[in-house]
Order: sequence, then structure tokens, then C-alpha cells
Amino acid sequence: MNYADRLQRAIDQRGNPCLVGLDPILELLPPEFAAARDTKLPRADRARALGDFCCAVLDVVASKIPAVKPQSAFFEALGSDGVRQFERVVATARNLGLVVIADVKRGDIASTAEAYAHAFLGGTTGVHEDELADAVTLSPFLGSDSISPFLEVCKRTGRGCYVLVRTSNKGSADFQRHGAPELSFQVADAVVRWGSELIGESGFSSVGAVVGATHGAELASFRERMPRTPFLLPGYGAQGAGAKDVVGAFVASTGGPRGALVNSSRGILFAYRDAKYAGKPWKDATRAAVEAMVQDLGAALGSR
Repeated sequence: MNYADRLQRAIDQRGNPCLVGLDPILELLPPEFAAARDTKLPRADRARALGDFCCAVLDVVASKIPAVKPQSAFFEALGSDGVRQFERVVATARNLGLVVIADVKRGDIASTAEAYAHAFLGGTTGVHEDELADAVTLSPFLGSDSISPFLEVCKRTGRGCYVLVRTSNKGSADFQRHGAPELSFQVADAVVRWGSELIGESGFSSVGAVVGATHGAELASFRERMPRTPFLLPGYGAQGAGAKDVVGAFVASTGGPRGALVNSSRGILFAYRDAKYAGKPWKDATRAAVEAMVQDLGAALGSR
């Protein structure tokens, strides 16, 4: 099945567009996973603690949300042991019925891009099916030939990708807002072209766009420019964006939310550190934070 169709089905089933980013920052992990940051321990033990935390998070959130986004860098920092835990987390999430977006932000010349596409989405690597992501994030800076190998794999496997268009970080305007039309609009137009042959029955393409929720005033213009593109919206919660900021990214519908996923990472994983959840065990705090996010977005989208 086309990736966009699987994603929209998952959103419909859960009734919300919430995406939990699995960014296991060592310094913020609950005390019971302190082994992950203990440099005196063998690397394999540290990586196992990191994987244990993420899998515990999955157990808490899996029944409430449609998708998760593990960030590979935090696993890669622990070498091959960390990569094995990344694959374990991906497999656990998929076996729990979640859509998995591997946040890898790859972007390289065509031959290397092809290897990356096979590594994360399938092809010739021999990676176990459960350890492959449903979609990946991509940087388009090297141009179309760095994206094409991913498109070919998506066509063959029914998987998807999200291209960085207007990111949520503070330095995003250094390049993305330059030019006429500005670079972010040029990339958005390319995303539409790249995704034109991968549109599913849902009306959306399997080629999505990363557009920061922190740019709320711009979301409607990006949606107008990319009407069939699924958006991935980082920046909600800890980075400062709220539910009202993301409304313009969604496609108008008489049913449930359509066309976007809203990501929260630190605000969910480390909710136990938030004053409003003080005294709660970390799992209870994470559960409460997810439920609050679902209600917050539901209220904002319901009132549009």
C-alpha cells in the first residue's frame, strides 16, 4: 500500500495527528536508564539502556498515536551497538502497529543516496523487514539526483520520504529564505514534482515535506503550494509552537485531521522534568503529556 494511504489510515484510526519524536538525549533520561550515560560501562550496555528507554516509551504511547520518529543520531553516537538498538526500536514500533519515520536527514550524491535508501527503506541490503522504516527524512541541498534513488525505492516498496523544506531551527532562515522565489518555495515546488507519481487513494503523495510548526504564519502558504503533500511539523511543545500555530498546515476536511503530523519529542519523552507533572513517575508524566497533546490539537483543529 502507498505510504501516504497507510499514514492517513493510521491517523484516522487513532483520531489524531500526533507524532512522538524518539530523541533519547542522554542527560535527560530518567534515573533508571542512567547506565546509558555512564562512560565507564561497556558501550553495548549503554546502548541497551538507550533502547530500553525508547521501547518503554513505545509501550506507553503506542495505543494513543499513529506514528513515531526515532532520531538516528542519538543511536549512532554509540556506534554499531547503538545502530542495533535503533533497529530494535524501529522493529518494536512497527510490531506495535505504529508508522515509523526514521529521522536520518540523509542527502548525498546519487550512488551514496541509493545505498542510504536501501539501508533504511529496503532493497538489496538484506535487512529484516521489521527493521526497515516506513519513511525517512531527507536533505535536498545536493539536488534532484540525491532524491531520485529514494523515489525509486518508494515506488518499489510502498514507503515514503519527507524532504526538508522550511525547518524549525533558529538558523533556518540563513539559506531557506534567500532567493526569489525564496529557496524554501523552490524546494516546495520540487517536492510537488517529485511526488506527482506517488499519489495514493487518499489524495496525498508519499513524498512529504518537513515544515516547522514554529513558522505558523507561513504554513498556509506552504499548504497552498503543496496541496497533496503530507507535512511533518516539528517544533510543537518544547520549541515553542502551539496547537493553533499548526492549523494552517492541515487540509480542510469534514472528517478527522488530514495531511499532516505534528511532532513533539522532549515534551513527551521527558515530561517528568516539567513542573506541571512534578512528582509523577516518568511513564505517568509521558502518558499525561501525550493525552494533553491529543486534546490540545483536537480542540484547535475542531474549531477551525
